Amino acid sequence: MTAITRAGLGDPAALKTLIESAYRGNSARRGWNHEADLLDDERITEDELREALTDPASAMLIARARGALAGCVLVRRLNDTLAYLGTLCVDPLCQSGGLGRQLLDAAEDHATSLGCTRMEMTVIMCRDELIGWYGRRGYLPTGETRPFPTPGLAIHFLVLEKTW
Repeated sequence: MTAITRAGLGDPAALKTLIESAYRGNSARRGWNHEADLLDDERITEDELREALTDPASAMLIARARGALAGCVLVRRLNDTLAYLGTLCVDPLCQSGGLGRQLLDAAEDHATSLGCTRMEMTVIMCRDELIGWYGRRGYLPTGETRPFPTPGLAIHFLVLEKTW
């Protein structure tokens, strides 16, 4: 079991490196859940990460392996009962070892500590393997879709939700 803690204001650069390596480019292809074949733009900026780290409604949880950042997940409280889960990623070299599940459990525990009884997330609709992974953990499609934020791309998000 890896210790999971809350990210601090000194973590944006390392978080950006981790997130980009897990989602984009050739390094992401070493893992099973990358977006490298769909997208090649910047996944997140350090400014966006700083904003998340200073947002009182948000918590970025991190895991370290051998002193290095190995995974992260963002939890944002949307209202009294609903939280949003985002940016769940694990270093491609650390994937398939249970760390993603530990981060997901920690995110759900954090949401519960805020009084939330539901968590929603968005997944790119064509990511069947990832949708299946979340489905096995209780996240089910709501029937809602949302547009992808980059204009001109024919990509949509599927909204998944878990209630406890």
